[in-house]
Amino acid sequence: MRLILLGPPGAGKGTQAKVLIDAYGIPQLSTGDILRSAIAQKTQLGLEAKAIVDRGDLVSDTIVNGIVSERLDAADCKPGFILDGFPRTIPQAEALDLMLAQKSMALDAVVELSVDPDELVRRISMRSKESGRLDDNEDVVRKRLEVYVAQTSPLVDYYRGTGLLKTVDGMEPVNVVTAAIKRAIEG
Repeated sequence: MRLILLGPPGAGKGTQAKVLIDAYGIPQLSTGDILRSAIAQKTQLGLEAKAIVDRGDLVSDTIVNGIVSERLDAADCKPGFILDGFPRTIPQAEALDLMLAQKSMALDAVVELSVDPDELVRRISMRSKESGRLDDNEDVVRKRLEVYVAQTSPLVDYYRGTGLLKTVDGMEPVNVVTAAIKRAIEG
């Protein structure tokens, strides 16, 4: 099973990915986790990414595409994967299409978690208090939502055009969202 989870920051992509990992035995490829790890390790990529993330902007396609391409080559991705946080733009989606074609892979579904923006700010503020993530303050969150609407929401139409898009109400309790995702991708 090769999936993409789409939705703005705080929509529950990471939470759902963790449940789907267990259900399908495939890894979650979270660019956010990969980048946070690089930032914590203060690698060259991490230092570049930190400056960008601290502004609330998205990391360049060149950096992200390279990370994803390398990760897709890992043995644990052969049976499938869940992309969480990638692609974020039409050019990244096109790059992913090319990457997958070169690797003789294809997506099975793209799941959009549809949520209310005001609820997202509340969710992310709670997550910030619980996790201590500095990139989750309200100003940065609002900037990330603006960037999502401008750059990432066009992916909904892009993937709708491919017939791969499945939209799920992300405002429901976690188990209800999970059940809806499973029905959408299996049915």
